[in-house]
Amino acid sequence: MTELINSFGAAVRHLREAQGWSQELLAEKADLNRSYLGEVERGKVIPSLATVAKLAAALEISLSRLLSHCEQQAA
Repeated sequence: MTELINSFGAAVRHLREAQGWSQELLAEKADLNRSYLGEVERGKVIPSLATVAKLAAALEISLSRLLSHCEQQAA
């Protein structure tokens, strides 16, 4: 389970950095607290499905693509 949580955080960080965005910008776009986003990226919290959907929408990708990217990070 820990590997999945860490992979998800790494995927979010990778996609955010690929956009050239700060944590602050992604948090604002996803309507999340910046410190919470940092915890997600570091694998310190398990985001809800609603939060995962907010992140996908903010990153302008489908939920399935975000989860697929997470799986790739785990491989």
